[in-house]
Amino acid sequence: MPSRKELILKIALDVPLRRCFDYLAEENLFKTPPRPGIRVKVPFGKSKLHTGIVLGVSQRSEIPVAKLKRIIEVIDQEPVFDPTLLQLLEWAGSYYQHPIGEVLFGALPPSLRRGEQIKSKSEYTWELTATGRQMDSGDLRRAPSQTQLLNMLQSRSAEQLQFELKNRQWRAPLQALLQKGIVQKCALVTAIGEPHSTIKNITLNNDQKQAVAAVCEHLGVAKRYLLYGVTGSGKTEVYIEIIKKVIAAGRQALVLVPEIGLTPQLIQRLRDNISTHVAVLHSALSAGERLQAWIEAGNGTAAIILGTRSAVWVPLQNPGVIIIDEEHDLSYKQQDSFRYSARDVAVMRAKLNAIPVILGSATPSMESIQNAQSGKFISLTLTSRTGTASHPSISIIDMRGKSMFGAFSGELVEAIAAELRDKQQVLLFLNQRGYSPLILCHACGWMLKCPRCDTRMIYHKHFNTYTCHRCNSQSRPVRACPECSAQELLPIGHGTERLAETLAELFPTARILRIDRDSTRRKGSMQKMLDQINAGDADILIGTQMLAKGHHFPKLTLVGIIDSDRGLFSTDFRVGERLAQLFIQVSGRAGRENLHGKVIIQTHYPRHPLILSMVNYDYHEFSKVILRERQETNLPPFSYLALLRAEDYHSTAVERFLTEAKNNLSSSNTNLEIFGPMPAIVEKQAGRFRYQLLIQSSDRYLMQRTLEPWCKFLENLKSAKNVRWSLDIDPQELV
Repeated sequence: MPSRKELILKIALDVPLRRCFDYLAEENLFKTPPRPGIRVKVPFGKSKLHTGIVLGVSQRSEIPVAKLKRIIEVIDQEPVFDPTLLQLLEWAGSYYQHPIGEVLFGALPPSLRRGEQIKSKSEYTWELTATGRQMDSGDLRRAPSQTQLLNMLQSRSAEQLQFELKNRQWRAPLQALLQKGIVQKCALVTAIGEPHSTIKNITLNNDQKQAVAAVCEHLGVAKRYLLYGVTGSGKTEVYIEIIKKVIAAGRQALVLVPEIGLTPQLIQRLRDNISTHVAVLHSALSAGERLQAWIEAGNGTAAIILGTRSAVWVPLQNPGVIIIDEEHDLSYKQQDSFRYSARDVAVMRAKLNAIPVILGSATPSMESIQNAQSGKFISLTLTSRTGTASHPSISIIDMRGKSMFGAFSGELVEAIAAELRDKQQVLLFLNQRGYSPLILCHACGWMLKCPRCDTRMIYHKHFNTYTCHRCNSQSRPVRACPECSAQELLPIGHGTERLAETLAELFPTARILRIDRDSTRRKGSMQKMLDQINAGDADILIGTQMLAKGHHFPKLTLVGIIDSDRGLFSTDFRVGERLAQLFIQVSGRAGRENLHGKVIIQTHYPRHPLILSMVNYDYHEFSKVILRERQETNLPPFSYLALLRAEDYHSTAVERFLTEAKNNLSSSNTNLEIFGPMPAIVEKQAGRFRYQLLIQSSDRYLMQRTLEPWCKFLENLKSAKNVRWSLDIDPQELV
């Protein structure tokens, strides 16, 4: 037993081991008794200095006290996680069967993972001096950027400017105005619960009013709501009105969005309607910006925290509501390392914090719809579009035997021309970036494949490269076929680059804007393109799924779905649900205000049930059919899945590991259904062979009780040390 002045601390380390580690600590190192969530420095392995997080104090250790190492330094006197957030993280580690150390450190900003002190930058904004307030912008007519900046400073609030002036384009003009004595720095002071002015008034329809009232009646209660509203029905307005009530009560709102591309638009909507500080968290920010937002959320400076998946772990001083926009989106599920679902974690966090959680979507997941039908979620429905907007009309073009203009049928070309004559915008959707998805030898039929994966290389004309979209390997184009030496290599099929090229030939005067991952690589480029669209400076938009959801384009009246057949015959049981969601979401971009919208779907399978269901624009009826099929086949949400993945450069090593894993699981529990080992749909990726074992059960708790000891068995399995493996709870993809 240690002396009274020494403690045994349970420490979590950022290592892939499913356990904590015992360390000795002198009691006088801590100003107060050590609390869970405090960071410390400890020796570990060959490293003399390793950051750890205290999870508890113990009286005993399985290791003799004489062999225990001592902590070196106490980094924090206050925990980096409050007790409720720490409880959530421990639950997540247990539910998703992931090492607790990696879970905890993954929830921290990068600098805090490294053991750095928590240091907040002093927040400031810019304001006009007395000279600047009286100045006429015409006095700066020779400096257009300074003129524009002066107009902004004279017409917008400090809160609005604090966000906008972070853009690099204003650095030089700001310094110029500073030197001229026109502007000065000032501290930014914000607080939750202070009176705030509404910049714009929102008029709600009856459905929206009922949804807001239903949530606001139970702001201090852990209730779960599914806000099921058709595209353009005003879900964002409902969020805003609820957030206003939450802030007025002195609490914070956490808003999750699936993609970075949706954050600028939603930030602007929030700032237009609520005069308060919004902290933003996503991976495109610098490490310093992410740390600052993390601090502002934790100390209560930020009343609204807006972020992507990882923002679900942000500390909150006084949480009031959690909103998950586009809750069906696959982006909420992390697909590597710690494979958690931010949507499901948010629901659990709301329960632990005793606050409401709102899951919003025009195309909810089957799991959420089933939860609403079973009474676990309260269903709130927005049945119609806001204002005078109506649902777009949908037509199908049978492309069989048709003459084509590249990827476009004659009917679609005519429809585009008609919209351009009327000065309206057109969106053409193709979920394939690059120029061509296939390079084929016309002489012998050889196809270019990635040497490291079981996939085809994509030709990117702008970069003049062949690229694998799975492992990112690249090569320069060649003239001759490596099989027959013929110089007849043809680009087959269409990507967004090729669409833009064809459209430039068909409509030479049209302003064409291509939005995909390639064209939005630079920071701020996505926002610039969205500004162009909303300003009417683009006629034809070409986009991947980045444009399929959440965006509001008032002048867009026609949506063309170029290749609706992609994925119709996938082996993944979720493909119908995913395609229906994608089609309805992208169709919902058309006719969102007082202009009637049209959607044209090009297909070679006009009688396919999924294609036909799109014509009726009835996701509710579609979901009934899907849920009935899932129930009959005992698939989620009527059962629960876990997927053990393994990969290695040698397929025999992978099969050996999975066979031993299956044998152990089969002998320990006969109530689970086990399928495999079997190759993944894409068997080879980045040079490694990929196999998997699928576990299915109708009892979630039985599966959890079984998987915990099984993971410990796998961790100590000799064959596991020769492969890379991971366990995915509630997998969303089976590839």
